[in-house]
Amino acid sequence: MTTGPHAGGGGDADDRAADETPAVLSVGAAAIDEWYAVSNLPEPDGGAFADEVTSAFGGVGANVAVALDRLGRDAGLVSRVGDDEYGRRALAYLDETGVDGTHVAVGDAAHTRSLILRDPDGERAIVTAGESFRGLRPGADALAAMADADVVFLTAYAPDRAARRILDRVESLRERSASGADGAPSPDAGDAPPALVFGLSGAVEELVGRGTEPTTVHRFLHRADLFVADGVAARAFFGSAAAAVERVAAAQRRAADPEAGPGTLSRRGPTWPRAVLTRGADGMTAVAGGEASRFDAFDVETVDATGAGDAFTAGLIDRWLAGEPRGAAEPGEPSADREAVASGVRFAAAVAAINCTSRFTQPGLPTRDEVEAFLAERGFGPDGNP
Repeated sequence: MTTGPHAGGGGDADDRAADETPAVLSVGAAAIDEWYAVSNLPEPDGGAFADEVTSAFGGVGANVAVALDRLGRDAGLVSRVGDDEYGRRALAYLDETGVDGTHVAVGDAAHTRSLILRDPDGERAIVTAGESFRGLRPGADALAAMADADVVFLTAYAPDRAARRILDRVESLRERSASGADGAPSPDAGDAPPALVFGLSGAVEELVGRGTEPTTVHRFLHRADLFVADGVAARAFFGSAAAAVERVAAAQRRAADPEAGPGTLSRRGPTWPRAVLTRGADGMTAVAGGEASRFDAFDVETVDATGAGDAFTAGLIDRWLAGEPRGAAEPGEPSADREAVASGVRFAAAVAAINCTSRFTQPGLPTRDEVEAFLAERGFGPDGNP
């Protein structure tokens, strides 16, 4: 196996010093999506005809990193690609973006890629193959970089061993920076820990053996500053949408308890930690500081919803975490903090909605100007406030 890092990145990444860490590190695959526009999704033992076959770039980790880059954020990717044609295409594409690829390793396993069948109504079936990302083992350099990042995002498709290692790293940073009787991070600490974001998608069966195991997901539920789950995952892991809200709210109340200890949470405030449970076009439920609020999705003419959840997560990171100074957040007024929750959800929903109006995942990821124009057309300010 070859393990050296790939020094990728274009745009702003070219101006970054060799030892400078991106503000947001996204841990996830940089996959190649092979698209088949089929006459129908075949039943067992059935068939279909594809009148178009094409490929595009995807992977949850790369989707989130590229989305943040389009919004003008400094983002890097921690991943592993194959030493084959697909892997080389993925690296070449990353070089054309502003995403820093310093911590993208190259291994000899087949590159991770997805076969996506899409029928005329937009319904999809996805099959993923390739062992390259499944072999991700974050090295010492990548783990060290997390001490300097403002945000670390991790997808549940990350192999369990890697997920546990990253969570252990963030928790150790929290414990090292904690001070005071309540265990809160010191705002004066030079090594304030990064905010931790975890994205849960897919059914339990889909992740077993290739992604983050349920016991580790449970740890993230109690440790993440921001926990995002789609409707399929919420039902799979919690039994129902209502049960998911209840479990998440309970976990947040425990995390905010000063007696829970410094390893629980990296920041304090009346609406932290936060979680969002998404339901596609049916909207989303934000759970912040143990309180739940429902929000509507924006109504658009959907061309392709693939990757909308990743775009939404990037929007939340942009509005809630990427722009904040490192260290402990000031509590502020509870009412103002709740307004920030609502405006952030609207901004993220706009990012996702715009992305749904283009084919494939990454070509339609919007710039900040495009998101602000979209919100303005619907009576909202550039930050999502009315």
